[in-house]
Formats: sequence, structure tokens, C-alpha cells
Amino acid sequence: MKRVGLLSDTHGLLRPEALEFLRGSDFIIHAGDIGDPGVLETLGTLAPVTAVRGNNDRDAWAGGIAETEVLQVGEVLIHVLHDLAQLDLDPAAAGFHVVVSGHSHQPRMDERDGVLYVNPGSCGPRRFKLPVAVAELQVSGKSVKAKLVDLKLS
Repeated sequence: MKRVGLLSDTHGLLRPEALEFLRGSDFIIHAGDIGDPGVLETLGTLAPVTAVRGNNDRDAWAGGIAETEVLQVGEVLIHVLHDLAQLDLDPAAAGFHVVVSGHSHQPRMDERDGVLYVNPGSCGPRRFKLPVAVAELQVSGKSVKAKLVDLKLS
């Protein structure tokens, strides 16, 4: 069993509660709007990080970060992008098992055509009355289970 920690829309704020949740992950995915290169550096001390550039990641440090990435965990292929509206492929036809996105700040999980779509929400600055959230994938063989988690802020 492999654990993939998911987060998005930190906008430069990497909360201690998010770090605690991600501790013990085998891999970490950041689905964009990172906000500060230090966020990725800190995450990298916990596990290998796959990150994509969000619409607010415009500074020079973000220039080398791709808009889409692919992570393979065992037999599971994961497509990562920031804004799901920008998805320009058929994930099922392309062989993906999971699509991870951010952008909306709204945690969400659903399955379409055998593909699991997960948006961990935002764990950065609170926006409107939306929860501060993260998520995880549990991968075993070709099996993937996702869990959304609202962070309890201290």
C-alpha cells in the first residue's frame, strides 16, 4: 500500500496541520497555486513531490514547473493539472486511473468513466467559507481509494 498526499492552492501558506497530515506519505502531489518555492522545498523534506503550476504561479521561480504532470504509483497512473477546465485529453482513453486538480478551492471527489477525479480543495488562506482541506490516495496494485480531510486548525 502506497500513500499519496494531495494538496492544492497553498498560495504561499503551508499550514502546520497540512504538514502533519502529509507526514508519512510515500509521494506528495501539489495541484498548483503554490505561491512560494519554499512550499515545495518543505514538502520535499517529507516525500518526493509532483507539482504543477497554477494560474497564480507567475513569478520567475515557477517558470520551470509544468502545467501538467504524470505520476505513476505502482500500477496506477495519475494525471495532475491545476484547473480541471483545462483538461485537454480523455483520461480513460489515455490510460489514467486518477486525475488530481485544484483551482476551485472546493474539495471534491467523483468517478467518471472509471477515472477517479480528486480536488483536495485549498489548504492555504481560507477563501469565503470554504473548508481548509487536503486529501490522500491509498494505492494498492490497480486499486485506488481517496479520502478528503477537513483540517482542524489550531
